[in-house]
This record gives sequence, structure tokens and C-alpha cells, in this order.
Amino acid sequence: MPWLVLVLSGVLEAVWATALGRSEGFTRVGPSVTFVVALVLSMGGLAYAMRDLPVGTSYAVWVGIGASLTVAFAMLTGDEPVSVAKVLLVLGIIGCVVGLKVIH
Repeated sequence: MPWLVLVLSGVLEAVWATALGRSEGFTRVGPSVTFVVALVLSMGGLAYAMRDLPVGTSYAVWVGIGASLTVAFAMLTGDEPVSVAKVLLVLGIIGCVVGLKVIH
């Protein structure tokens, strides 16, 4: 269960990071509310997972999932340019996250 919560928390990290960018300095209500809700749920899930998983592993997985999804979403929506190098590097992050789960 802690791993599932950690993965979902990583997904929510991507949600709040994207919402933060779209909030335009908290001047847009919708993205600002999305940011706060996703941030609280993401941090709460991370804290829950850390009750059973090591702090370093939990944090690395949480950040890796959040960063990978944030970049992937930005590339899919055209907010960030796509390049082969960038895709390979994001896949490397995902590979490292999977590796942390495998060796746990």
C-alpha cells in the first residue's frame, strides 16, 4: 500500500507543479486552487509512504515521478520543446525510479 500511495503522490506532484505554472503567480483562481489541493494531497501521501519506506527512496521516487510526468505533459501540450535527448533523459529518470522499487 505505501508504494501505491507514493506513486499516486508523485502523480499529484506533477499536477501541482503544472497548476503552479498555469496559476500565473496565483492570479488565476482555478489553477491556484488545484495547486493547493494537489500539494496538500501529494505531501500527505508522501508523509504516509515514509512511515513504511525509507526517506531517501520515498523522496527520490516521488520527485522522479513528479518531474518525469511534469516534463512529459509539458512536451505533449506543446509548452516545452521535444527532443530525443530530453525524452531519453526522462526515460532514464523513470528507469531509476523503477530500479529503486526493484531493489527495495
